[in-house]
Amino acid sequence: MLRFTSCQAEIAGSFCRMLSAFIGKGLGVPTAFVGDIPWQERERLLDLGEIDVCWICGLPYVKKSIRQPAIKLLAAPVMAHPRYAGLPIYYSDIVVHAESSLRSFSDLRGAVWAYNELNSHSGYNLVRYHLATQGIRDRYFGRVVESGSHQDSLQMLLSRTIDATAIDSTVLEMAFAREPGIIKKVRTVTVLGPSPAPPWVVHRSVPDEMQEALRREFLSIHTCRDGQDILDAAGVSRFACVSDENYDAIREIDRVAATVEW
Repeated sequence: MLRFTSCQAEIAGSFCRMLSAFIGKGLGVPTAFVGDIPWQERERLLDLGEIDVCWICGLPYVKKSIRQPAIKLLAAPVMAHPRYAGLPIYYSDIVVHAESSLRSFSDLRGAVWAYNELNSHSGYNLVRYHLATQGIRDRYFGRVVESGSHQDSLQMLLSRTIDATAIDSTVLEMAFAREPGIIKKVRTVTVLGPSPAPPWVVHRSVPDEMQEALRREFLSIHTCRDGQDILDAAGVSRFACVSDENYDAIREIDRVAATVEW
């Protein structure tokens, strides 16, 4: 049996479940999706080889690659929206409430800011990198809070308990698709990126021939109607082959972001 999971936003959970079942059917092997435990525990099980296939953020991927790597890249999603230009990339959308007087990133000095969690590229590190590129390495926001997830950050913004936050662009688009009413309540003031898309990875303990078979399934899922239906529901066009070098940009961002305190 192949055990799948995701350490990405919970809003994509149903997509990941359907995807893992579809891939298992294509391979002719039973699969299980692990989704009833916290994502931190899912990541721990991946490190131990007790989970075989996982969707993770690019930042933890590059951090894991510093040590003796236990995981290998399979593929990364290419989103269908034209802003992604047919590439395996995504953005960090800096958003405020639509009724806010804040109009640009420079207006955010002294604001109440929420980030999702410390191992997030789009919600945490990319913002610190942006501050560094602007020559800002001291305290910029008035107050900073950790929300726990992109979706929690968005809810805090909608309830106006924070002034601004950074949301993974694909998560924001899924939230808009699920609840169109919130589109008019959120305004983007800055877009950071693009960045390499979060990859699907496989633990090295999975036999090489199964790793290659998994990669083929990911890369060909868009070629059949049932597979494309699964992708369409999540706003994904297809999966693309990615290499470790594709994530060098995140390595550099991580290095520079470490110079910023907030």
